[in-house]
Amino acid sequence: MHRRGGKRIRMDDPPPEYVNPMTPATPMTDYGGQSVHEPETPNVNYSGFNAGTVANSTANEPPREEAEESHHEEEDPRSPSPTPTKRVTRSRGRRGDGGFVGRLAESPPPPPLRRRGRGGRGRGRGRGTAPPPAYSPPPVLLPGDDENSLYNILRFNKTAINQVVDMWIEEYKTNREAALVQLMQFFINASGCRGKVTPDMAQMDHTLIIKKMTQEFDEESGEYPLIMTGQTWKKFRSNFCEFIQTLVKMCQYSIIYDQYLMDNIISLLTGLSDSQVRAFRHTATLAVMKLMTALVDVALLTSVNCDNCLRQYEAERLKARDKRANERLEVLVAKRQELEENMEEIKNMLSYMFKSVFVHRYRDTLPDIRAITMAEIGIWMEKFPAHFLDDLYLKYIGWTLHDKVGEVRLRCLQALQPLYECEELKGKLELFTSKFKDRIVSMTLDKETEVAVHAVKLVIAILKCRMHPDVLTDKDCENVYELVYSSCRGVAAAAGEFLNVRLFRNDEPAPPARSRRGKLRLPNTPLIRDLVQFFIESELHEHGAYLVDSLIESNPMMKDWECMTDLLLEEAGPNEEALDNRQESSLIELMVCCVRQASTGEPPVGRGPSRKHHHMLSKDQAKMVSDDRARMTAHFMVTLPALLDKFGADPEKLANLVAIPQYFELELYTTQRQEGNLALLLGKLRDVVAAQAEPDVLETAARTLDALCRPQAAVYSRCNVARATVTDWCVDRYKEAIDDYRSLLEGGETPDADELFNVINSLRKVSIMYMCHNLNDTNIWDSLFEDLPKCVKENESQMPPQALVYVVRACYYSLLWALHGVESRPEPGAAAALRERLQGYAAHCKDIVARGITAELKEEAYTSLCDLLILFAEHLVTLHHPGDPDMRQLVFEPDAELCDMLNAFIQEFVFVQHNYDGQDERRIEELHKRRNFLAAYCKLIVYNVAPIRRAADVFKHYIKCYNDYGDIIKATLSKAREINKLNCALTMELAMQALFNDMLQKHAGTTPHRQMPEMLELKELAKRFSVMFGLDAVKNREALTALHRAGIAFAARRHYARRPRGQNEDEEADDNVESDQEQPG
Repeated sequence: MHRRGGKRIRMDDPPPEYVNPMTPATPMTDYGGQSVHEPETPNVNYSGFNAGTVANSTANEPPREEAEESHHEEEDPRSPSPTPTKRVTRSRGRRGDGGFVGRLAESPPPPPLRRRGRGGRGRGRGRGTAPPPAYSPPPVLLPGDDENSLYNILRFNKTAINQVVDMWIEEYKTNREAALVQLMQFFINASGCRGKVTPDMAQMDHTLIIKKMTQEFDEESGEYPLIMTGQTWKKFRSNFCEFIQTLVKMCQYSIIYDQYLMDNIISLLTGLSDSQVRAFRHTATLAVMKLMTALVDVALLTSVNCDNCLRQYEAERLKARDKRANERLEVLVAKRQELEENMEEIKNMLSYMFKSVFVHRYRDTLPDIRAITMAEIGIWMEKFPAHFLDDLYLKYIGWTLHDKVGEVRLRCLQALQPLYECEELKGKLELFTSKFKDRIVSMTLDKETEVAVHAVKLVIAILKCRMHPDVLTDKDCENVYELVYSSCRGVAAAAGEFLNVRLFRNDEPAPPARSRRGKLRLPNTPLIRDLVQFFIESELHEHGAYLVDSLIESNPMMKDWECMTDLLLEEAGPNEEALDNRQESSLIELMVCCVRQASTGEPPVGRGPSRKHHHMLSKDQAKMVSDDRARMTAHFMVTLPALLDKFGADPEKLANLVAIPQYFELELYTTQRQEGNLALLLGKLRDVVAAQAEPDVLETAARTLDALCRPQAAVYSRCNVARATVTDWCVDRYKEAIDDYRSLLEGGETPDADELFNVINSLRKVSIMYMCHNLNDTNIWDSLFEDLPKCVKENESQMPPQALVYVVRACYYSLLWALHGVESRPEPGAAAALRERLQGYAAHCKDIVARGITAELKEEAYTSLCDLLILFAEHLVTLHHPGDPDMRQLVFEPDAELCDMLNAFIQEFVFVQHNYDGQDERRIEELHKRRNFLAAYCKLIVYNVAPIRRAADVFKHYIKCYNDYGDIIKATLSKAREINKLNCALTMELAMQALFNDMLQKHAGTTPHRQMPEMLELKELAKRFSVMFGLDAVKNREALTALHRAGIAFAARRHYARRPRGQNEDEEADDNVESDQEQPG
């Protein structure tokens, strides 16, 4: 029952989700006997909003009270037409109803439209309503085709679109029936149908024409121009849309109002858009949407002409009587009346097509069709807001925001974006915003990256339009704030832009602030304070680089080095609040992240492209990075010594500040005459190494010294002297400490805490300096090597275990520098000396892994062994130095004993379960360490250093440890299969054997059954292994055969080895063939 009085638009709920998407043959769902989208009468008159819509049977909504109310209230009560008409779709109303009724009387009625109920589902399924369609190949130009047809002209891009339309208009003026047939044929061919529309058929009702074309359509191929790939079809789609718009544009002054062309085209396309044939439906919907867009352009031009005419009329009317031209007034009045009638005519056509096509197709089962409707309605709303920007139309976009297909959701957001960005239109969006704002905000977390990016941009537009203060709640904003830490760079950058609009803006210029000594604060000072506070409150202090990456391209404060250093160096003024320790640490971390990204142009790990597609800068980006690096260097080479001096006692701040020179443009020290600041910086670095004991600070300082000592830099000689001074000092301190320590032990004395600290601290600095700088010329190998036997339990001494860890590490780096020297500057006897050192070190590391004093020592020795096996493997000769006998003697290959030892280590330290309840940070650190141990072992397999079969005890943990190590094991499996399919298959079989034996040991004395957790794990492992072989059975035949043979042999050996003499074989059959039944393949 319809409400009387005003309309009430319901926008609360979207249409239901596509749980079971309707197909074009799905019957309508009735609401109390009347369909939501089905007209009360079969006529197709569209002389206003009171017109009925065309029956639809392709995509409908399940019963829903809100949907029924909104659709019924959208349309006024409709009056039935006196008689159904033949393709008469509207009445212009210019001369009253007489002409319209006359046309009705002259035209015989068409056959009644067939209403589809539950029993009728079109052709197919044995109903026999039409013969099966004859096969038709996809539309290609064959000798019998008309090369001059509109379809072929546009497909092969033979002629400019304007010329094509001109020629068609000339044909229409000469013989409009023939021209109409030509246009109808174009739409049929554009749908991929080879059927011919003859002049006789043009006199038939359009429903009969469509039925005949459907019978000639080849639905089996599934191909039609709009979805076919290739540049030719992409160009055809563009030409198709441009042709329709150009046709309307060039016919806008007369032909579109002649009651013939538009009547027939709209009727045909409306029928095609309701077809069960997807190609017809898709093509016709695109055509109707583009036709409506073209009519919107005509309506805008007509509106402008109407306004101009009214202005001219008023100007003429206000003239003096003797100067007024009455004839001109009459002409203007007549012209204005004609323009108003044309405008009303266009609105009627738009309303009819909207109700007849859009209302049905926006819920079509084909996502491409739904995307087309959303894209075009956005254009209409932006161009013709007086007609389309209304809640009556906006609700369709709001409902479709819930679509399951990302492309459709994206089109909805793209349609809304320009509407919110237009200041004049925001008043019409208030109700829509209140209903669908929550959905838009939730789409910022969309699984489709592009949808999430546009959702954030739309939220920014909503925020900027400022309909009312609380349009976005604090909770809404917090949801977007968190996205600055997203792994997707596009989403993070959009969220950074939201932060700029919401938080980091200077709406009102604050009174100028000054530091304690009177220096004027820079404009970005309050913004940087807000940035630091935001970073602290986000509680993600290890992810400053991600926050910087989100903001650095959109907010200039991220490169305001002077403002940042002033906040750190200048004391707070009388009206300022000083930064506390946490704020200073956060600001320094953010500042160093800004320095790193501005000087390199590289995003943080996880945000940039993969290593396979290395981050390449464009020419403009490279120039910007170079300019930023120069500005940063010019500023920090003056201010950094002061920062190091002020924060020299804080290791956390130092670890960040000491890294800044790694990104300097070193040539500026000489070109800008800053050698004095360079000497000051080198002195500060020397003081840092001498005073600090934190590994992070020392490692950063070592890397910074290495970066300053670039051989091609003009300051190399000075920096190299400073480096030598630092490294010599570290070595001297080590020698002094170790000599004192050994002297005390030889004298039978016990070293006190100071002596122990000196040994540990000096060894720490030596091992860290060894990592970046070659200390072999200091001849400390023998001293270091002397302590290696003390790492095992049998030779345990009073040497601190932590010091021994640094000894193992320092010796490892010594071997690497020796290898570098042999490769770059070979000297007689160098390779032999290195071989002797390598063998001795490897022997000690084996002992440490087997009998080390502490777990940390075992881990260090294990890591060193795995890395040395990679560095000194066979490829050292075969790839880098083929035929070199000196290099041949350096090859270090693992024997069976060493492989067993390394395997035992990962079984003990990697594949174990630890309980870290309430200690998430420690659990993550330990997991990261164990993953590194496993990766070190798997590299031996991947680089073919250890035999593939050595991976069996790793592969057997694939299922149980999938969450922690699944990616590493899977990558190892894939690489092993590339190396040798047969060996990989046999290794898989060994892994299943090992897992089966583990199960038997765990349940010794019981008979295994199929539902045991271990047996289910074994089955799942077999399934995962089978996937690794792929679908090509021929290529994998040999590998799979070998796997099954090995499995059968294993089952047979168990059976005959364990069965007591005389026992019935059936008693153990189930137990013994389980492993054979679980083989993959």
